[in-house]
Formats: sequence, C-alpha cells, structure tokens
Amino acid sequence: MIKGFKEFIMRGNVVDLAIAVVIGAAFGKVVDTFVSGIVTPLISAAGKPGAAGLGFDLKSGDTPPGGVDPTFINLSTIINAIIVFLLTALVVYAIFVAPMNKFNARREAKKAAQRKAAGIPEPVSPPSELDLLTEIRDLLVKQDKI
Repeated sequence: MIKGFKEFIMRGNVVDLAIAVVIGAAFGKVVDTFVSGIVTPLISAAGKPGAAGLGFDLKSGDTPPGGVDPTFINLSTIINAIIVFLLTALVVYAIFVAPMNKFNARREAKKAAQRKAAGIPEPVSPPSELDLLTEIRDLLVKQDKI
C-alpha cells in the first residue's frame, strides 16, 4: 500500500498539480508585488504626464477631476501581466520543474542499472508507424506489387 501511494505521488501529474497550486497561491503574490512596485512605475514613466500609465486615449478630452479617463487604453497593465506570468513561469521551472526532471532521470537510470545488474534486458520499444509503413512498402516492392 505504501509502495502504491509512493508511485501515485511520484507520478508527474500529481506533482505538477501540487506545484501549480503552491505557485498560484504563494508566489504569484510576490511576483505581482514586485511588478507593481518596480516595473509599473518604470512603464508608467514612459506614458504621457497625467496618464494612468503607458497607453492611449480613444477619444481626446480632459480627464474628469479625480478620476481616470474611461476611454484610456492602459497598455501598462497588459505588460505587467505578461511580466508577472514570465517571472512566475521562470521561477516555477527553475525551482520545481528542472529539479523534478533531474530526479526522474536519476530514478530511471537507477532502475535501468538494477535491470542490467539483474540480467533483465532493456525493454524494446515497438516500431513506429513510419517504420512499419516503410517495411510494408519494402515488402511490396520486393513482390512487385507497386
């Protein structure tokens, strides 16, 4: 039972799901704060004075007092979302995915070494469709049926 549970947990899908939940809940907030605190001011500095950020107005007019022009297309929020996504994906890959792939490769190498030590031959993968079709074509050519 414990062995079965261990195999279930070590399956890629369960680990990937756990990673997604942890990253979505905890790390997303950190990256969002970083982007809104550092990147947003830099992007907004490229916009025109008095604007909500980098973007453009659909209709020229004065901004209402104490508010944001409802026709202003704020591109800085889109850029921020892209940066948040890329930073989150980079950290997830560097901290979780790459080490997990390395761990799985080591585990497979260990299993292969154990099979070799026990004298069990490597499992032979079945031929691909292309290999089978090539073989059929060659047999038909031999029989002059093409």
